[in-house]
Amino acid sequence: MKKLIKKKPVKPQLLTPFVVPQKPKYTDEWVKAGLTVIENEFGIVFEKKIIYDLDHIHGDIKLSEVFDALALWNSFQGVHPISTEGQQVIFFDTETTGLKGTGTYIFLIGQLVWKKGHFEMTQHVLADPSNEAAFLYESNLWKPGHTVVTYNGKSFDWPQLQTRWILNREHLPRLADPVHIDLLHGSRRIWRNELDQFKLVQIEEEKLGFKRVGDIPGHLAPIIYLDAVKSGNPTTLLKVLKHNEWDILSLLTLYVHTTKLILQDQYNDSSVSSTNIGKWFSDLKDFDRGQVAFEEIISQYSKSEAAQAFYYLGFEYKRRKQMNFAYEAFEKSLTNLSDVWQIKTYEELAKIAEHVKKDFDAAIGHVELAVLLLHQTKNLKPLQKDRKKMEFNKRLQRIINKQTISRASADFDT
Repeated sequence: MKKLIKKKPVKPQLLTPFVVPQKPKYTDEWVKAGLTVIENEFGIVFEKKIIYDLDHIHGDIKLSEVFDALALWNSFQGVHPISTEGQQVIFFDTETTGLKGTGTYIFLIGQLVWKKGHFEMTQHVLADPSNEAAFLYESNLWKPGHTVVTYNGKSFDWPQLQTRWILNREHLPRLADPVHIDLLHGSRRIWRNELDQFKLVQIEEEKLGFKRVGDIPGHLAPIIYLDAVKSGNPTTLLKVLKHNEWDILSLLTLYVHTTKLILQDQYNDSSVSSTNIGKWFSDLKDFDRGQVAFEEIISQYSKSEAAQAFYYLGFEYKRRKQMNFAYEAFEKSLTNLSDVWQIKTYEELAKIAEHVKKDFDAAIGHVELAVLLLHQTKNLKPLQKDRKKMEFNKRLQRIINKQTISRASADFDT
C-alpha cells in the first residue's frame, strides 16, 4: 500500500524578505537627550553606555567586591544554585510594556558586564515596535557562553525575551540558553521568616544600604515609554533608564552580599539568615557544611536566637546516629520556637524517646504536649490539625501498648 501513496516533494519555505523600517521622527530629539543611535541590518536601536570604575560604591558595597565573590565560588568545592561556573557574568534586567501576552513588548534591556579596567552598563531602548528585530539583535543575547544574573528573571524577564525572540525568529539567530542565576530565589531562602516582602527596593534598603531618591515606580515605566514614543519627548523616559540602572547595580551588590553570607565564615547578617543558609546546604545534601553552620550559630548567638539552629542541628545528629546529641538539641530548640515548630519538635523527641531511649513515660509526655499545642494553635488548618491528631493518637496508643508489655515483662521476671 505504501507504493500507492504519492509523496509530494517538500518545497523549501522561503523567508519573507526583511524590510528595514524607517527611523522614527523623534530620532534627533532622543539623540539630543543623550542617547546614541545604533544601526544594524534590521533597523535602529537607541543605546546608552555608562562606565563605572573599580571604586564605584552602590549602597554599602564597592563594585570591585564582585571579584572576591567570584573567587569564593571558584574555590568552592560543591554544587550550588548561585555559582557562576566560571563563565562571563551579565547582570541583566528589562522593562516591558506589560506583564504578559504577545502584545507585550520589551522596550529596555540593561546589561552590566566587566570590561578591561572598568564595569560597563549598556542599555538598549526600543526605537518603536517596527524596530524590534534590531533591538533584540543588538542585545547580543544570541551569543553563547554567558551566565545571566537576574531578579525574578526566570519567571518574568527571560520568558518575555523568549516570547519576543520567537516572534522574530524568522530573521534573528537562535537565542542562547545561558546559565541563569535568579537572585530572588536565593533571597527568599536566605531571608525567609525575616523579611515581609522580597521586592528588590526593600532588600536594597534593609540589606544593601541603598535608598533610592527620585525613583520612578516600576509600574509607571510602560506608560512613560508609550508616552515618549507618542510625543517624541524622552525626558521622563530617561528616569526609567535610571530606575533600570539602579536595579542592575543592586543585582551586582546583592550577588556580592549573598555570596559572602553563604561562603564567607566571618560575614554574618543575622541568626535567621545564617540558619536559613545552613538549612540550604543541608537541602543540597552538603550535610557537613550545614552542621558547621548550625554549630557556629549556636556558639555566636543566644539560646533563644539559635532555637531554629538547634532544631536543624538535631536532624544532623540524628542523620549521624548520634541520638543523645539529637535529643539534647531538640530539647534546647523549644526555648523560642513557634507552636507549629514546637509540635514538630515534640514529635521528634517522642520518636527518640520511644525507639532509642525506650523511655515510654517521656515519649508519652512529648506526645501529650504536642496534642495540647495542636488544640491551641491557630496556625494550622483544620484538616492539618485533624491529620496530626490522628497520627499522634496512633503513636500514643502504640507507646502505651509497648509500656504495658514492658511492665508485664518486668513483673514476670521478678
